[in-house]
Amino acid sequence: MIAQLTGTVAALGGTWLVVDLSGFGLKALCTPATASRAAVGDRITLHTSLVVREDSLTLYGFAEPGERDCFELVQSASGIGPKIAQAVVSVFTPDEFRAAVSAGNIAALTRVPGIGAKGAQRLVLELKEKVALLAGTTAPAGAAVADGGWRDQVRDGLEGLGYSGRDAEAACERVAGLAEENPDTPVAVLLRAALRTLAK
Repeated sequence: MIAQLTGTVAALGGTWLVVDLSGFGLKALCTPATASRAAVGDRITLHTSLVVREDSLTLYGFAEPGERDCFELVQSASGIGPKIAQAVVSVFTPDEFRAAVSAGNIAALTRVPGIGAKGAQRLVLELKEKVALLAGTTAPAGAAVADGGWRDQVRDGLEGLGYSGRDAEAACERVAGLAEENPDTPVAVLLRAALRTLAK
């Protein structure tokens, strides 16, 4: 099991990073917020989870160990795979997810792309006892991106979560006022705001 890696960011996209480990590059799928905090050439540490399938090995990387733990916990629910688990970690911090499941907040859980009312009920039913074990961490908000560069990162992140280009662009428009009002708003905050508009 690959639990953590530290190296230099060699390439990145809206939902992935390639980390150079002294000449050996590993691609890790990650949340848009994690990708938005990185830049090519940065030294980075990712807390990772390796998902093994019959035809693939996929590495998922997270900025905080609590995010990785949440990702792995969500997959323990029946019918939930890594794609939806990654979407959960993109929408909620571990603390927010724990609170939503503990309170049985179906409406909040259905904000996650790919989770409907039945899926949310299943998460509550199967994880209510387990969710208390999640470490109390809140992911850092991340760095701001100047001169409107946030739009590409938010759009790429939303498309990486499965939204269409049209929906992603519309969500960017709806949060543009927030970015204009405060140019120092972190990309991760803008992404969460965009996700909320798509859930309505």
